[in-house]
Amino acid sequence: MQQIVNFILRNKSFLFFLLLLCVSVGLTIQSHSYHKSKFINSANSITGGVYNTSNSVSSYFGLKQENDKLHEENTRLRSLLFNQNIDVKTFIDSTSFEGRYTFTTAKIIKNSYSLQNNYLTINKGSRDSIKQDLGVISSKGIIGIIDNTNSKYATVISILNTTNKISGQLKKTNQFGTLSWNGKSPRLIQLTDIQKSAKLVKGDTIVTSGRSAIFPKGILVGTIEDFKLDVTKNFFEVNVLLFNDMTNLEHVSVIENKDKPLIDDLQKTNE
Repeated sequence: MQQIVNFILRNKSFLFFLLLLCVSVGLTIQSHSYHKSKFINSANSITGGVYNTSNSVSSYFGLKQENDKLHEENTRLRSLLFNQNIDVKTFIDSTSFEGRYTFTTAKIIKNSYSLQNNYLTINKGSRDSIKQDLGVISSKGIIGIIDNTNSKYATVISILNTTNKISGQLKKTNQFGTLSWNGKSPRLIQLTDIQKSAKLVKGDTIVTSGRSAIFPKGILVGTIEDFKLDVTKNFFEVNVLLFNDMTNLEHVSVIENKDKPLIDDLQKTNE
């Protein structure tokens, strides 16, 4: 307290000058409309800049939450698209899904892509209705198939897993084969058993065929990178460049076909 008093006594002339300056400026602003408007505009400009900076900082730290909200909305819209009788050329080739499919948003918390048999882990489990043999996709296409679950988490058999086999087809011609991975490049998977009569063009799109109860028809996979004819089998072997970068994934959607139990039961009776 004594230091404050000493400071005031040492600088009393300067402080008195500041007080008179503030009073004179205040009286000038109050008595002249021009000065008053200029002061208000300047104050608004300063406070506006402060608020804008503050909002920018808050927005930056809120990007994660906003990103999660956007993914939730994308999942909801995807569910509507897959369950209506519409043709969306950029993503879906199917006709009517009759409300068969439900989608659950999840986040990848672990991802391997450099092994022969790769798996992912997502932050949704049985309490979120996640179960074995459900399909997993992202906004760019196919990711894999649910393998095991507990109450909070689930593992996914990646498409970069040499044991994983999924039915795929040429988007233009509907000729179908088997999608699998040869264990080499994480950017390429292979489409085999394509008949010799198929017309293949580099860059053509490959999608899921819908010939299983896991994935609907028309989920994006990738584009034809190159192909060769296996003369011993008279089938093409096609390298497919994935739309997804499997080394850089975060958000996914889990697809459930509500008719899958009925389809599985019917297929078991024919075995």
